[in-house]
Amino acid sequence: MKIASIDIGTNAIKSKIFKTTPTSIEFLEGMRSPIRLGSEVFSDGQLSKKKLKQVIETIQQYEEIFKLNKIDRYEIVATSAFRDTSNSEDARRYIETAINHPLTVISGLEEAQLIRFYPKSNTGKNKIFVDLGGGSTEFFLRNDEGITIRSFQLGAVRNMLKKDQKAEWFRMGEWLKSIKPRKKIIGIGGNIRSFLQANNTKELTSKEFTKKAKELSRLSTREKISKYKFSHDRADVIDEALRMFEFISSNLEAKTITSTKWGVSDSVAVKLFHELYSSKINIS
Repeated sequence: MKIASIDIGTNAIKSKIFKTTPTSIEFLEGMRSPIRLGSEVFSDGQLSKKKLKQVIETIQQYEEIFKLNKIDRYEIVATSAFRDTSNSEDARRYIETAINHPLTVISGLEEAQLIRFYPKSNTGKNKIFVDLGGGSTEFFLRNDEGITIRSFQLGAVRNMLKKDQKAEWFRMGEWLKSIKPRKKIIGIGGNIRSFLQANNTKELTSKEFTKKAKELSRLSTREKISKYKFSHDRADVIDEALRMFEFISSNLEAKTITSTKWGVSDSVAVKLFHELYSSKINIS
């Protein structure tokens, strides 16, 4: 059986398709549509009908692909932008009515907790997952004492639009200092993956990260697109994302920063998989 997931994020809408058996789940393909909900939510306070129609059209395009793959089991979640828009409930109902499928708006802590479905989520004492999105940033760490999760209203798009709050930076900094040191940061999200790929590496020391981030920040958006083939919606926010990673790394006294392709859409699909099958599984 094939299953799928859709993640309506702040900077883009993403979907992934997986092949499953009662004992395994395997990623097949992913899709991404650069629809930036955060530009309206953080600037105007709410999502317009025009933007919601874009969301609906995108979901329907994904659903056509699902039909071709004979997929009838899929989950749709929405994150930070949908949490923050003043017309969140009306927007959710409007989309659900159009597509005849449930849409779940998840909280920041629910988003952080989803990382537990990552098969390598046992971070131990020295690692921490950082899911840095367009509107919020989630943290996840698991050790012998259990799971710790946090969510902060800081993200690449929110910060770029100057809608970040000093109090939230302070709150995040104080928490990070309370759990330091964490030697390795495992970054989740397109910005950190794109940055590491642009530098032809899977991991950087914190010192090298700062140096490379500074070099990138000297380039204009157009130069970033030309030199590194970034999409426009990546090139214009990546500096803000890297600035956050530097702040996080410094406060955690981290030694290295790496990334994973895992994201919300993966976790949502694996969660659905667990609901469909009860046997012991292998994730590939």
